[in-house]
Amino acid sequence: MPTTTEEVLAELEAITGTDEVRKNLDIDLFGEKILDSFGIVELIVALSDGLGIEISPGQVDRISWATPRKIIEDVEKRMQA
Repeated sequence: MPTTTEEVLAELEAITGTDEVRKNLDIDLFGEKILDSFGIVELIVALSDGLGIEISPGQVDRISWATPRKIIEDVEKRMQA
């Protein structure tokens, strides 16, 4: 079973089409135009299904999910709740 980090990075890489999300966990996903609003929704659905957690689009914003590292931290917190 993949780790939370691996699951997030795999989904993020598949949705964005770049491995830059693995190379630089602090890359600004929106500033660099790697991820957009549609991509966030795709990621929410993929992570909800893949990790068995509930994430509502209303619970996610560009600031809390600005980098791969922030997404991983947020998802890990949700899994502990």
